Amino acid sequence: MTTEFLLDDGIRKKLDSLMLIANKVRGGAIKGERRSNKRGTSIEFADYRNYTQGDDLRRLDWNVYARTNRPYIKVLEDEEDLAVHLLIDNSASMDFPNPKYADDQASPAPIAHNLNKFLYAKRLASALGYIALNTNDRMSMTALNPIGDSFFAPARGRVQSVRLLRFAQSLTADGTTDLNVALRTYALRAGRAGLCFVFTDMFSPSGYLDGFNVLLGKGHEVVLVHILSPEDLMPPMAGDLRLVDVETGITEEVSLDATLRMAYIRRVEAWRDEIRAQCAKRGVHYLFISTDMPLERVLLYDLRKLNIVK
Repeated sequence: MTTEFLLDDGIRKKLDSLMLIANKVRGGAIKGERRSNKRGTSIEFADYRNYTQGDDLRRLDWNVYARTNRPYIKVLEDEEDLAVHLLIDNSASMDFPNPKYADDQASPAPIAHNLNKFLYAKRLASALGYIALNTNDRMSMTALNPIGDSFFAPARGRVQSVRLLRFAQSLTADGTTDLNVALRTYALRAGRAGLCFVFTDMFSPSGYLDGFNVLLGKGHEVVLVHILSPEDLMPPMAGDLRLVDVETGITEEVSLDATLRMAYIRRVEAWRDEIRAQCAKRGVHYLFISTDMPLERVLLYDLRKLNIVK
């Protein structure tokens, strides 16, 4: 799989005009209610970006224009940059649907790889990281279940985009993630408070509220990106089944008929409503995603609706 599979050129072009917005970050990292889209007047050079209509021509690099015949704007360092934290749940339950878990006899329909929750989380997190780097924000990415190299150190500047995509591509999912423990550990060791995205299916054995409370207590503005597959929401199977927990290996024999299937669907809806209510109570942004939702819709509509992307 290449980095182009995570973010193709078409999506990247649409991301170039976007920026991330924090409205509640405390700790002095951001002055005022919103961040300016102007990078300030510091004389320290940070990066280049493409010229867009309305940019200050005084910041155009005429030497580069003379050599390449393409207009580039000089991006300068600014003390008002935003710290962006991207936290990805990489437990085994996120790696679903996956052909390796399918029973060929019970599941004749092919498994759609692009509906995989972990792949979706990596693509969306990479897109948000790309936006952050493109606007010179301070961005880091972390896999909550440490498997191998699970931390992309804080970086700034568009030149880091390829390295970010390679890191995201290399992440794997396995084992169990205790969200309370993982989020608490991250909050205690992370640096500056900032805009903190948590990508997870919320299948955590001990809950999640304590972890979110610690993140909030450290001054982060938290966005919960709740990712489920269509199969999580509405089981396609029926009859006598043997279910296997991919994280613990525990099996359960069930007979799934229409009545039990509807009871399951109602239970999932109630569970999502409870999570949404707990987030609203604490001022956490809640975004629910089914993996059959187009990535561009999430980036260009859903996150804008939450006033997280502009």
